[in-house]
Amino acid sequence: MTTETKRLIRVRTEKGAVFKRDGFGKKKQLSDSWRKPRGQHNKQREQKKAKGNLPKPGFGSPVAVRGMHPSGFFEVLVFTEKDLETLDAKTQAIRLSAGLGDRKRKILQEKALSSGFKILNIRVIKERVTEETPSKPEKEASKVKKDTKSTKKEPSVKKSISKAEPAKKKGADEKKPVKATGLKAKPADKETAKKEEKAAKPKAKAAAKTSGQKSAPVKAEKKSIAPAEKPKAENAKAKKKSSSGVKKND
Repeated sequence: MTTETKRLIRVRTEKGAVFKRDGFGKKKQLSDSWRKPRGQHNKQREQKKAKGNLPKPGFGSPVAVRGMHPSGFFEVLVFTEKDLETLDAKTQAIRLSAGLGDRKRKILQEKALSSGFKILNIRVIKERVTEETPSKPEKEASKVKKDTKSTKKEPSVKKSISKAEPAKKKGADEKKPVKATGLKAKPADKETAKKEEKAAKPKAKAAAKTSGQKSAPVKAEKKSIAPAEKPKAENAKAKKKSSSGVKKND
């Protein structure tokens, strides 16, 4: 911005007047935006004292600065990226439309700044942090609560078990279950079973022969011992008879 434009802007502010509609302070529904008074007996239209000035040619700003933004640029409203193609960054400043969303606004701002435009209503757009689905944390929290409840209940369970243990032990000492011991083990394969049977047959025959040989002399001994013992018993009876002196009938 040149020094001449700065001077003209300063003159414009000093020379400028504020025009407000008649009666805007009497009623709440009336704004201070200018409306020409048209009443037949309106004091402002008749230019009575202290009723406010009417717009006249003498209140106009210099032509070179008319409609210029105080920053020294002419303001242009922008809606899309195509609008930036026809603008001049040296003399024009950008005002982004209020109807733009954050996503499009961010893209327009980045493109305008990269091309050297001045943005009058620039805005800092915060990136939205994608939060996790609330269902998972709720499930995890419920699991944690269940775990805490189970840990709290554990001591009472242990106490009940410790109380019930002595009764169980007494009953267990009195009556213990007897396991069946005569169960036959199943052979793993048919071939191994056949081999075991073949190996067992000769052993059984040898055991039978040895048992027959040992039993024969035992019988002979018994026969030989029996007759030798009989006379001794008879002699003892005879001695007893002789001592008593009583004879039994034959």
